[in-house]
Amino acid sequence: MASNDYQVTGMTCGHCELSVREEVGEIPGITDIQVSVQTGKLSVTADGDIDDAKVLAAVEEAGYSAVRV
Repeated sequence: MASNDYQVTGMTCGHCELSVREEVGEIPGITDIQVSVQTGKLSVTADGDIDDAKVLAAVEEAGYSAVRV
């Protein structure tokens, strides 16, 4: 099991959290997603390796930007 953290910029409300959660949740193997508009933190857990490029692309698809921390 692997876990990675990201800093997301541009989120301002609960709908923003939901958008990020939905997009990242479409990545195969992801088992848990924690996202907070207050901290801008996204934590992703998977049952295997996490492809950072896929996570970052999913965040961008939701309309935000992110970097791994």
